[in-house]
Amino acid sequence: MKTQRCKGTRDLSPGEMAVFRLIEGTFRDACRKWGYEEVRTPTLEYLHLFTSVGTLTPGMLGRVYSFLDWDGWSGERVVLRPDGTIPVARLYIDSLEKEKLAKLFYVANTFIFEATGEKTRERWQCGAEMIGVSSPSADVELVMLALEVLQRLQIDGVKLKMSHAGLIRALLARLGLSSEEQARVFDRILDGDGKELAELGLDRTKLETLSALLGLKGKSSTFVKGLKALLAPDLAGLQPGIDDLVSVAELLESLGADYQIDLASVRDFEYYTGAIFQIFRGKDKIGGGGRYDALIPLMGGRDTPASGVALYLDRLMGLVKPEALTQVEAPKVLVRAKPEVSKEGFSLVARLHKAGYRAEFNLGAQSRADFGWTLDVQSQAPKFILTDRAEKKFEARTISEVLKLLAK
Repeated sequence: MKTQRCKGTRDLSPGEMAVFRLIEGTFRDACRKWGYEEVRTPTLEYLHLFTSVGTLTPGMLGRVYSFLDWDGWSGERVVLRPDGTIPVARLYIDSLEKEKLAKLFYVANTFIFEATGEKTRERWQCGAEMIGVSSPSADVELVMLALEVLQRLQIDGVKLKMSHAGLIRALLARLGLSSEEQARVFDRILDGDGKELAELGLDRTKLETLSALLGLKGKSSTFVKGLKALLAPDLAGLQPGIDDLVSVAELLESLGADYQIDLASVRDFEYYTGAIFQIFRGKDKIGGGGRYDALIPLMGGRDTPASGVALYLDRLMGLVKPEALTQVEAPKVLVRAKPEVSKEGFSLVARLHKAGYRAEFNLGAQSRADFGWTLDVQSQAPKFILTDRAEKKFEARTISEVLKLLAK
């Protein structure tokens, strides 16, 4: 029987791994330049970390991989992490809570069950979290970080959609819904089931009002201010959310970011409390994030504001252009040496590596087409002969001369 990989998973070939590492490396470099530090959390976490009220929606919880971790009779149920933010919040509470400001980033896989197996069940994401700052500027910084990474990867046509979890919750409260009804409606919105809201049995007038509000879209901070005027009669509870959304929108606008206000663009995570943003390229969602000020205290930590963003690495891989990859890859060098000078050949490979070049010792199986240069080591002068792709030859007496020729 032919062996097969698990449904919903994928293998990455050497070429695909080169793209993966390019995205990962670009993200890491951008994060460090913005002052973020890398962390790593376990693939396994306790289930209760994600079942706490206000962490994941019922729809998300129904798709996690969970199993019993047998430890005598006291074994607890654990999960393959379905999200990157919650484990980082736990890490912060465990190890970094004394820090006034924690700017953290990670590259991690997450696991979400998908019944058909046609979509990916293992997903990679690059995430950044800013813990300890409540300013709209923190939200904007995270958006700008994500957009900078996409720009450096030469991924164009990117669109940003913004919403506000606090504003949506306030709207639901102003409609006179009970706490239970508010929770059910908000979960449906988060799970993307806007068309199924009618099944919740709400009053028709309230449902029409909610649908109209969720259908509002605009492309400027002026739109949000207009929304503020529209909702003026019911502003008592809505003003904080609207003012916050205006602040974020105005700052993004001043920085030239292309965005759209779409109150219905909220997905998957109940822990969001403030501005929420999703990043699209065409119809594909390639990133997202938002503010989650209530998450850390909900998990047992101190009252600490926080915001985060993630880019979906798997989806970015198909968008990276070949020229973006070749820009960071210097031509490889194939070192060829006869048996009597093989020692010098291996020494030369090591020296080239130390100088920052990718070099291989010729084993007779490599393809010349995969290398930008061949470097022949000889037992007599000239000691080295360097040949480029055009078969133009250069002679060198020393390794230093070889390095100078490669640097031209």
